[in-house]
Amino acid sequence: MELLRTTSGSIRVALDSLQAKIQGTVLVQGDAHYDDIRQAWNRSVDQHPAVIVVAASATDILKAVRFAREENLGIAIQSTGHGVVRPADGGMLIVTSRMNNVHIDPDEQTAWVEAGVKWGAVLEKAQAFGLAPLLGSSPTVGVVGYTLGGGMGWLARKYGMAADSVLVFELVTAGGRLVRASASENSDLYWALRGGGGGSFGIVTGMEIKLHPVSTVYGGNLIYPANMAKVVMLRYRDWIASAPDELTSAIVLMNFPPIPAVPDFLRGKSAVMIRGCYTGSVKDGEALIQAWLDWQPPLANMWRAMPFSEVATISSDPEDPMPGMITGAWMRVLSDAAIDTLIKYGISVDGSSPLTVTEIRHAGGAIARVDKHASAFGNRNASLVLNLVGATPTPEARARMESHTSAMLEELRPAMTGGVYLNFLDGKAAAERTKDAYLPESYQRLMAVKASYDPENRFRFGFNIPPASAN
Repeated sequence: MELLRTTSGSIRVALDSLQAKIQGTVLVQGDAHYDDIRQAWNRSVDQHPAVIVVAASATDILKAVRFAREENLGIAIQSTGHGVVRPADGGMLIVTSRMNNVHIDPDEQTAWVEAGVKWGAVLEKAQAFGLAPLLGSSPTVGVVGYTLGGGMGWLARKYGMAADSVLVFELVTAGGRLVRASASENSDLYWALRGGGGGSFGIVTGMEIKLHPVSTVYGGNLIYPANMAKVVMLRYRDWIASAPDELTSAIVLMNFPPIPAVPDFLRGKSAVMIRGCYTGSVKDGEALIQAWLDWQPPLANMWRAMPFSEVATISSDPEDPMPGMITGAWMRVLSDAAIDTLIKYGISVDGSSPLTVTEIRHAGGAIARVDKHASAFGNRNASLVLNLVGATPTPEARARMESHTSAMLEELRPAMTGGVYLNFLDGKAAAERTKDAYLPESYQRLMAVKASYDPENRFRFGFNIPPASAN
């Protein structure tokens, strides 16, 4: 196979040798499919790896990592590319999308998932047994990357973060070893992987996760006009103060694009939305929402009893790849001043805001009941997390989005904790603020784990944790 038209002879021979050893595919610039495979789901990412390995198995990954060590290449990992932190320019990009096996054990209420599995596949297979994984808002997101970053989904207040559900990791280390990490085996690595961020400590080839007995939920959206944003946000603040753990919710300022897919009454307009998922009885869920209906009739009430297999309809995240930016941070309080700032920056007036979504998710519950030192995941005691999302089809649009959100976050500083949630960061913010995702003592411990498993910082394209100094 003619793979290496643009590389030196010696490297060409080495890569041809790698191709002969693996079931997957080795690609370099100029090869058919190179440009397709290098693209992330987030089309704002334009990366040019020196080598791409589309892995078909853990053995493929093992051999690819050993090759990268021999050739002194940094290593990036990509399943779907929803959350690329740093472009894999000049390094080796290992793509895991072909590793998509899922096995459900209904008796133990667990699932084994390979590195490239998307949440939709786990959800479908688990729901056949009345079980649910701790997925996020979109079934098209990769399971592993989402989980390594923490993973706060619609069951979080009842069952915790996705990272809390992991029983066993299987991974390839920077040293080229295939190892397992659990509470009893390589426990330091197990601690680090649960919330320590993707792409820093090794390549997870598979993991065993807990499932939960959830088959029917009450969820959806209440939609109010944008001119009611302040009173709705004030009421939401009071509502969540006594919310049961069975309710995971968010309040959203949404700027709807003027496209045919949007209903007429929302097309090209802004709105404030109360969205969430209730895992208790449908009757109790209806009562929670009836309190809103009695207070003020919304433009639309989309809350309903639904099989958990339809949970993606709550957020209706886009499935097709698109250019975008995401950022955010943990909040201490939804103060009156913070509400005013969120509306000021989040509601678009004649195109004044580049944001599509300004979302405040209610945390607490089971998230906060886990000991803060039990895993690397930090900020467990924060009650709210802010998520800002916008489309960035051009570099100019991204620059405007960055400027807008930077000013917004600066004005919100009195209401913030100073911490960040990794899964709500990309690009520059992800590279600069990784440290803020952890407790100070946890960050020091993460650097020590990094020094043990990746002292050369081979895995440096993700949420990078530098290895602790040998001194």
